[in-house]
Amino acid sequence: MTAAFARRSPAAVVVALATVYLVWGSTYLAMRITDRSMPPLLMSSARFLFAGTILYALTARGFRPSWRELRAAAIAGGLLLAIGNAGVAWAETRLNSGLAALIVAVIPLYVALFDRLAFGRRLAMPAVIGLIVGFAGVALLLRPGGTSHPGVALALLGTTSAWAVGSLYARGAPLPKNPLVSASMQMLCAGVLLAAAGSIRGEIGQVHHEAFRVQPLLAFAYLIVFGSLAAFSAYAWLIKNVRISVVATYAFVNPVVAVVLGAIFLGEAITAPILAAGAAIVVAVVLIVTARPLARPRVRARAATLAS
Repeated sequence: MTAAFARRSPAAVVVALATVYLVWGSTYLAMRITDRSMPPLLMSSARFLFAGTILYALTARGFRPSWRELRAAAIAGGLLLAIGNAGVAWAETRLNSGLAALIVAVIPLYVALFDRLAFGRRLAMPAVIGLIVGFAGVALLLRPGGTSHPGVALALLGTTSAWAVGSLYARGAPLPKNPLVSASMQMLCAGVLLAAAGSIRGEIGQVHHEAFRVQPLLAFAYLIVFGSLAAFSAYAWLIKNVRISVVATYAFVNPVVAVVLGAIFLGEAITAPILAAGAAIVVAVVLIVTARPLARPRVRARAATLAS
């Protein structure tokens, strides 16, 4: 399938969205399992280096990236993966996977807010209401007594904003035209950054033989094959071929999948505040993503003359 055909194919969009919806929802469980025996930053580094190398070898034969493309991949990969995704792995050493997924679900709220602040995109009233409802849901999660690790939850809220910034940056960055090559380069750059960060943090001394038991190895392999090779490649393709508001709909499904899997396989409690906060965040995302975008205000001729 050529890139041009895929860009016109509704089936390709559906498959890519379904992959991001379901696979990323299940990676919270996989990361929680690996976190029990692997240090989070080095685990994430190895995951992205393995996946990036495989994907680059399959898709970039004869390709030589320019300096601009390499720099863009390092920035996007650093924001999306080294900070955004690895931040989740680090947070899940202390937070339940379902709670982490609910916090990460605010990404579309960040995207809408940053799009307004940085690019002047006006928000329709449903989107404004969505921002209010969504951050109210986050406040419910982070209220005193809402979690035993409020500092970690706040830090995850901060690292999650990096994913939103990275998504907006990748939308217009001079990344390689082939989205799979772009995804592989971002993973490789993130892997190098995380290897350095993990070493500085002293995680090399935290690698023990427990990391090589069957369960964490299977979870780690799942993160490489499905979480990185399949889902992140699908996400990188969607960012370049579909409106970002459509891509952000994965936030409808991911937290639901993560909460259910955490309850089934890890015995994580689903409390009334978690249900209420989760419902508020999902409703907020629906309002933001489905709101009709408003046209940008026209710049007056006088202002344009003064700015030139």
